[in-house]
Amino acid sequence: MRQTQHFQRDVPAGPRARLLELSQLRGVSLAALSELLGRNPSYLQQFIRKGSPRKLEEQDRATLARFLGATEDELREAQDNSYATPVEPRNSDKWVEVPRIDLGAAAGAGRLPGSEAAFDIFRFSQRWLQEQGLARAQLSAIRVEGDSMEPLLNDGDEILVDCSPRPFRDGIHVVRLGDTLMVKRVASAGPGRIALLSQNFAYPPVEVAAEEVVIIGRVVWKGGRV
Repeated sequence: MRQTQHFQRDVPAGPRARLLELSQLRGVSLAALSELLGRNPSYLQQFIRKGSPRKLEEQDRATLARFLGATEDELREAQDNSYATPVEPRNSDKWVEVPRIDLGAAAGAGRLPGSEAAFDIFRFSQRWLQEQGLARAQLSAIRVEGDSMEPLLNDGDEILVDCSPRPFRDGIHVVRLGDTLMVKRVASAGPGRIALLSQNFAYPPVEVAAEEVVIIGRVVWKGGRV
């Protein structure tokens, strides 16, 4: 109990406290979130503990908000800390059904895909999707299998994959390599080359020709048991 009280005194109020709270609720370390942003592992730790940088860059804030299932306002510096303000109930009857695909994206050595038929759905409010910048996204949900993306993605997590066509940029993607479906951090490895990277350093990087990989979609959100 003493440790908890001391810990809370050291954490600033506002977006920094909210980011720490969200990371703990989702079971994701600050180091893993920093790497999600393409930053050094101590980046968010310094942001929260030392106030450096003073505020998150807009793109970083948007990425964190999407991944943590939050709104960007929760992570934005503001005088009123609006994320803590109660929201008036709305008559929100508009929902988007996202198919759960009977398919696992391997976070490990890879696996052959199973059936791609939807066996269930998740329902998300249109308002929430708009807040996450996903109002026009082509979403589906699949599960993670294996441990190569830990601690960012754990075995059994369900991930939302945005299959909307868009220019490639580095990030966490579901890809198909041959007949194998995988979830990996995908990065450019030079002209005509792509690197498939794991969060778990026990798994070495895999570098392949760009034409060998089909990028199914970008991972934009995850859910899993605590």
